Amino acid sequence: MIGIDDIERAATAVAPHVRRTPVMPLTGLQTPFAVDGAIIAKLECLQVTGSFKARGAMNRLLATPRERLAAGFVTASGGNHGLAVARTAAVAGVPATVFLPATVSPSKVEKLRGWGAAVTIIGEVWDQSNAAALEHARRTGAEYVHPFADPLVVAGQGTLGLEILADIPDVDTVIVAIGGGGLITGLATAIKARRPSVRIVGVEPIGSPTLHACLAAGACVALDTVTTRVATMACRQTDPALFAQVQPLLDTILLVSDDAMLAASRRLWFEAGIAADLSGAASIAALAEHPEVFRSDRCICALVCGAGPDGMV
Repeated sequence: MIGIDDIERAATAVAPHVRRTPVMPLTGLQTPFAVDGAIIAKLECLQVTGSFKARGAMNRLLATPRERLAAGFVTASGGNHGLAVARTAAVAGVPATVFLPATVSPSKVEKLRGWGAAVTIIGEVWDQSNAAALEHARRTGAEYVHPFADPLVVAGQGTLGLEILADIPDVDTVIVAIGGGGLITGLATAIKARRPSVRIVGVEPIGSPTLHACLAAGACVALDTVTTRVATMACRQTDPALFAQVQPLLDTILLVSDDAMLAASRRLWFEAGIAADLSGAASIAALAEHPEVFRSDRCICALVCGAGPDGMV
């Protein structure tokens, strides 16, 4: 699907349009994690629109001929990708239409409208919203942007991997939340190309173990049901080409409950003043729920990939 050259081109292209987000050691905690190594948070929740999705959406825009944008952009999203597309459309001066499942966070709907997007809530899971987005694209001619199976989007997300290696030179494990799989594919492609010894640990909800099920089956499979309430991590099936690329790059996938991600989000807010949504707190949930996986690590990067008020109440 993509290679390191695609990610490096994306990094150059999007640099003027997105933020290089900071890293922060998680020290002075009230209740330290049961691991010996340093834990460093990559605060992608401070990215424009509040998540890593801004990288991929901007890379897609910059590579799309202007004549294809007359009817604007359309996408389906659990929230964060929709926000990135809405902001990208605003930068381009074209309309954006975003279809979302009923589980979407109300705060993300409010932000989408603040960016000027037309919002339609339809279906219980992303796959149903995506079918509506594709029909809208066919009917109107709007440019459809897939949240995780578009090579340009995946390359944009991969720029995060380059930043992590540059800013945390001693990192030996990176913990990454998984929704559809675009983020972890791009990030893992970048990191493994530059430093193959770094472990890539994915995190999925118990109620949406998309890539976990694919790894167990040895093939791209669809889940029978999706029960997680975390819309940004709810996906019934990843893309086959995406899975083929990421499968050899993943070291392990950990499953966490929605409640564990909520507790992690609250912990980030209470202990560090970081406003993370549940997907953004997934890496912290994995550290709390599965410390034995990380006991041999000296330096762990916990990617806080999305912002939200979930832990502030």
